[in-house]
Amino acid sequence: MMGRLRLQQLAQNNIMVRVPNWIGDAVMCLPALQELRRVVPEAELTLVGRPWVLDIFPAAEMNCSIIPYDSRNEYRGVTGRWRFVEQLKKEAFDAAILFQNALDAAAVTAVAGIPIRAGYARHGRGPLLTHAVPPPRPAETPPHETYYYLELLRCLGMISILPRVEEIRLRAALPDRDSAKREMRNFLRLQQSDAPLLVGFGAGASFGTAKRWPADRFAEVAARLGEETGAMSVFFGSPGERPTIESLLPKAGRSAVSLAGKTSMQDFIRLVPACDLYVTNDTGTMHVAAALGVPTLAIFGPTDEHGTRPLGPLTRVISGEAECRPCKLRHCPIDHRCMISISVETVLEAARSMMAQRLQAVGQ
Repeated sequence: MMGRLRLQQLAQNNIMVRVPNWIGDAVMCLPALQELRRVVPEAELTLVGRPWVLDIFPAAEMNCSIIPYDSRNEYRGVTGRWRFVEQLKKEAFDAAILFQNALDAAAVTAVAGIPIRAGYARHGRGPLLTHAVPPPRPAETPPHETYYYLELLRCLGMISILPRVEEIRLRAALPDRDSAKREMRNFLRLQQSDAPLLVGFGAGASFGTAKRWPADRFAEVAARLGEETGAMSVFFGSPGERPTIESLLPKAGRSAVSLAGKTSMQDFIRLVPACDLYVTNDTGTMHVAAALGVPTLAIFGPTDEHGTRPLGPLTRVISGEAECRPCKLRHCPIDHRCMISISVETVLEAARSMMAQRLQAVGQ
């Protein structure tokens, strides 16, 4: 049933917070998590989520504990779920706030007997929640997904208004540019004393092929920027993207390197601040780079840039043109026209402008 939480109910309680499963969603959930910590400063907060997603959250700074929940491995199947339920019982949580939308998130908290279970009533899980919130209707909240998570807190009565979010910062204490470049140089085993001008590339997208700008165009942008500025190109990606990215290197210029499949999320968080620019598809790492203050140039096709664009003063979005966008499909059933409509020259022009602003800002 629908209900509102009173702050005094949770002020000093032990609260489980189920965070989103995807990297980009986790970053966009950060403002809501920060608001939650603000309104219940004395409560014990424990973040529950996939292990690689938990790396996103500055748990120590927010005075939060973490519990990894890998339902594909350690807690797989009925037996694994039951072990996880037993772990939740031992924690003796007073409440669970579910920013993640799946039925599974509500089911394990209900079976664990957590007395207060609050979240959006989606995927048939409403009866499992003690405080079930109807999802916001279109135009009921600002379009960016950040407000989707904040609206849950507002509907629960934990905040009175939606704060304006123009920027998301991943952590309070970021590595300075020089130390990040030293980290990158050491990681790449470069010998020169001064780190080169660096451009990062996120040429993949885990959601599906529809979100990927043609890979050979990323390679051409890298080669052209290398010729014009002397920049080194660093391609990031998942293990599954490694063969594709490594096949691009001969076309991406002599100084292009691939870190695809070689970095964890923790590594990415340490290394990407070394980049003077990050050129990327609409991916989770797009949100991470922007939240770390890296100038981020994002390429959008089938997804809605108004809902999931990276936030911050150092971000820029290039959107494709097609009558069928945003379709939000994983794989294009026709000719990928929204992405193909974005030319190399369009991306290069934006990249040159952002790099010039970056160099001016750092006094080079």
